[in-house]
Amino acid sequence: MILPRYHIAASRIPGAGKGLFLDEPVIAGRIISAPDAIDRTFRHDEFAAPELAKLKYASARWFEDRYTVSPDWPDECYLNHSFQPNGLWHLGFVFALAELPTGSEITVDYRHLLPPGETEDFADAATGETITGLSWTESLASSTRALATLLDGM
Repeated sequence: MILPRYHIAASRIPGAGKGLFLDEPVIAGRIISAPDAIDRTFRHDEFAAPELAKLKYASARWFEDRYTVSPDWPDECYLNHSFQPNGLWHLGFVFALAELPTGSEITVDYRHLLPPGETEDFADAATGETITGLSWTESLASSTRALATLLDGM
């Protein structure tokens, strides 16, 4: 579920397709997106099964070795990648990393959503760097530190 008012439009990120844009300002630390209507998660190894293998493109890691699948492409799927995101992905929640004005395109670091060591089919648009999934420990530790720093500054 996306909490602030928003709209989907052409992304400003080269090659990204569509993006999610704010229709109202959001203060730093506010939750932009929260888990909603998740009825099942899958272990990474379950994607070896043919019926799930074809849906891997629509998966995102939520915690440890558990992934959701969203082939219906809900609006949360229009959060694009950045190595310098304005949204912090933490256990499926997206927090505003700074004061975000109306019109901001929301980005997150996809390394938190990918399986450990797996690379995206595309490179980061700003840097050209490969986007490679973090280990669960590294993802949780870095997002927890970032969230603590963000909340300490409030």
